Amino acid sequence: MKIEELKKQFENEWLLVEVLEEDNLNRPVEVRLIAHSKNRDEIYEGLDKVEDNKHVATLYTGKIPEKGYAVAFIFYGKNRY
Repeated sequence: MKIEELKKQFENEWLLVEVLEEDNLNRPVEVRLIAHSKNRDEIYEGLDKVEDNKHVATLYTGKIPEKGYAVAFIFYGKNRY
């Protein structure tokens, strides 16, 4: 499924996806949805259930904070880069 389709279907949610294809800047383009939730922690918990050899990404489909705001992302998982 294309990233743009998922963004429309799961607006303002966190997504855990398996990356099937990337663009020339290594951004996911084609993915397989593993999980979605409005709660970020549920998505991070789902990382523990992903097979080690899968290329996965977490995405947020909501608005990016405006200038002047800071955002910190914490990575939970094993053997992920």
